[in-house]
Amino acid sequence: MGTARAESSDLRLRMYHTHTGEHLDVVYKHGATYVRGALDQLDHFLRDHRTGDVHHYDPRVFDVLSDLLEAVGRPTAEINIICGYRTPWSNQFLRTHTSGVAQNSLHMQAEAIDIRIPGVDTARLRSTALNLKRGGVGYYPHSNFIHVDVGRVRWW
Repeated sequence: MGTARAESSDLRLRMYHTHTGEHLDVVYKHGATYVRGALDQLDHFLRDHRTGDVHHYDPRVFDVLSDLLEAVGRPTAEINIICGYRTPWSNQFLRTHTSGVAQNSLHMQAEAIDIRIPGVDTARLRSTALNLKRGGVGYYPHSNFIHVDVGRVRWW
C-alpha cells in the first residue's frame, strides 16, 4: 500500500508529544529515499522523555505510521505520541510502576511507538494497524492508545 505512494511523493509526519508538549512537522522521505536530517529530527523528538537519551529509530516505524494515517483516511492528521524510545532504565521504571510493559520492549530498540490519532476511534486504529500486518500491535483502550512496532506480526 505505502510502496506505490512512497515512490511518487514526499512522506510527511505531523506529531505532538504528549509528555514534552513539542510538535514536529517533517518530510521524512522523498520518494523512496529517507531524508537524513528529518530522521535526526524524529530521533530527537522521540527521545526518552524521562532521561533525554536519543536513539536512532528504525525508519520502517515511520512508514508504518504514514501508511496507518493513509489507511484511516487521515493522511495529514497530527499523531499524538504517548511513548517513543525508552532507555532500559525507563523501561524498568515503567515495569515497576505500571502494568503491560514488556521486559524486552522494542521501545528500547527504537522499533516501537505508542500513539493515538485525535478524531480516530482507538479500536478502529487498532484494527487498521492489524490489517497492515507490519509488526506488533498492542491495544490499550483504558489509556486510549495503541502500540505499533516493526517486530514480528502479533497482537495483544
